[in-house]
Amino acid sequence: MSGGGEAPATTDVGDDVSRPTTAERDAGAWAGHDLGERTVAYDERDVILYALAVGAEAADLDLVFEERLRVLPTFALTQAQWAPDALGALGAFDVATAVHGSQRLVVRAPLPASGELTMRARVAAVWDKGSAAVFDVEVESACFQATWSLFAPGRGGFGGERGASRPKPQETPADHELRVRTAPNQAALYRLLGDRHHMHIDPEAAKAAGMPRPFMHGLCTLAAVTLPLAAAVGAHPADLVELEGRFAAPVFPGDRLDTRAWADTGDGAAVLFEAAADGRTAIAGGRACFRALVRRRSPGDRGPSSA
Repeated sequence: MSGGGEAPATTDVGDDVSRPTTAERDAGAWAGHDLGERTVAYDERDVILYALAVGAEAADLDLVFEERLRVLPTFALTQAQWAPDALGALGAFDVATAVHGSQRLVVRAPLPASGELTMRARVAAVWDKGSAAVFDVEVESACFQATWSLFAPGRGGFGGERGASRPKPQETPADHELRVRTAPNQAALYRLLGDRHHMHIDPEAAKAAGMPRPFMHGLCTLAAVTLPLAAAVGAHPADLVELEGRFAAPVFPGDRLDTRAWADTGDGAAVLFEAAADGRTAIAGGRACFRALVRRRSPGDRGPSSA
């Protein structure tokens, strides 16, 4: 499953999570399934590496310098990736064909620059799309709530509710148009944070997954877009409080993300957005909301650029 990976866990009390009674358990029966609790530890080096991997620059001192470090809220998603991986390992879907369909993040409190996170996860819902099922894996901690929506071909048709439809594209002129250049080594950097699926680095593994070459992690692409979005509305990227987006097409390292955004509130702190790469919509139905608008920062203390 694209988007999965190894978890940097130090304590795991979810290993005794019960498995299904049969390998053919209906997808709908997974709704409400407890995936257990896990505590992970991280330090400033992980936080800085993450910021660099999603596009921060050396001049963005409050993102890459330990003396004034602020943590990007999307860093939490690298620490919680164990939860969707755990569901795949239990046999809920075929990990070779399932894909990360969309992501949601709600921030409850700022992440510390280093420390431990204790999280609990469950299958919040399973939607019946006919030929496929969508598993919503919800992870909660004191600092955030995150939901992975995993699209699993061949697991639908169990008679459940369909769930929400795909978001409709915006039809009005955008308030912001941004060009976000990804780096040729961006996927290679991002996988060091835990998601080491071979398809993001090995050309042969990417071809086996149906891709012409290694491609970006969806969560890396989503986070990379939030940095220039914050700059566009005058907010600090660490002040992100809500984020969501649907992964519509792959992005390859070095691609330019042509991103359009529309103000979603009167004060401009929330935007709807979509991003395209090579003429294909890569992120659809995006929404980002920031805690507060801030003054323009000095060159040594600013949000990342959208070059």
